[in-house]
Amino acid sequence: MRATLEREAFSQRLREALGRIGDDGSSPTRLAKEFNRRYPGQPITLHAARKWLLGEAMPAQDKVRVLAEWLAVSAEWLRFGEGGKPALAVREPVAPMVDFDLAREVATLSQAHQGVVRALVKALRKSEVVEH
Repeated sequence: MRATLEREAFSQRLREALGRIGDDGSSPTRLAKEFNRRYPGQPITLHAARKWLLGEAMPAQDKVRVLAEWLAVSAEWLRFGEGGKPALAVREPVAPMVDFDLAREVATLSQAHQGVVRALVKALRKSEVVEH
């Protein structure tokens, strides 16, 4: 019974934190996509995201930390409800997100094709500097 209550409370805090960034927490697809953009490990499934939102499961602590960083709340609050309700913070500009799906795809290429990708990225970055 206690585990069920903990999962439901986590789900409520997750949806609240999502709401604070303009997401109503109703889309497991959106949650999985945004989470997987930020998480360097094995991507979560749509089913896992749905279970988090419905209070049927809780993520492992490493995933809670990624969620908390993305949602600008403390991992302790998100996981346990401790530390008080987070204040709506003005977020500092951060470095661009790493697209881990893209990085995984590039890593599967041959060394020669990875070199082509590097050259393309270098040329694109150079052209952006010239345009600005």
